[in-house]
Amino acid sequence: MSTQSQLCRECGTMVAVDRDTCPNCGAELTSSETTASSSHQSGSKVKSGCLWVLGILVGLTVLGALVGEPDGDSGDRSSEISDENTQSLSASEPEPTTADEAAEVEISADQQPTARLSGPQFNAQRSARQYLNMSGFSRAGLIEQLSSAYGDGYSVPDATAAVDSLNVNWNRQAERSARQYLDMMGFSCSGLIEQLSSSAGDRYTLSEARHGAQAAGAC
Repeated sequence: MSTQSQLCRECGTMVAVDRDTCPNCGAELTSSETTASSSHQSGSKVKSGCLWVLGILVGLTVLGALVGEPDGDSGDRSSEISDENTQSLSASEPEPTTADEAAEVEISADQQPTARLSGPQFNAQRSARQYLNMSGFSRAGLIEQLSSAYGDGYSVPDATAAVDSLNVNWNRQAERSARQYLDMMGFSCSGLIEQLSSSAGDRYTLSEARHGAQAAGAC
């Protein structure tokens, strides 16, 4: 157990509180010195306690920061995943198709034989789809291609039934043909319309030929 002491004002020696004089210099000791010494020791204890509390608070702050980091990382990761999903959705959206691609999609779906199509007519329908997947055709031009002796040799009625069984946008076919001509050489507006509508050309109707030339940029 520690003994309470007091400070000698004359020589600065620490003296036990039960002594009236300093054993070092012989100076008389007063009660105020004892009180000052006690206050000094109490102040030291208070300061020491404050340092302990401050240390605990600092430790708790550091611990809280360390524990809170995973939540922050989780938030950043969630944001990254959300961005990746958005990019994936954007990449999966269909891009606009060209006139040729749109026309091919329009007639490329398989069509099964129906009660109104005979075997030859169904085969003519298959041939018609293959021609339309390769190039632009007018209705009259496609029927002629299927029924001509220099073409597929189907009968005119079978070729006609096959072509009419398909859902074809003839204006779009005229645009395809117009673009194909313009890819090969230059045409005036009237010259391209004549080529598309002539009986010696593609045999589109005049309305279809005008639409095709305008859509292809010749007019």
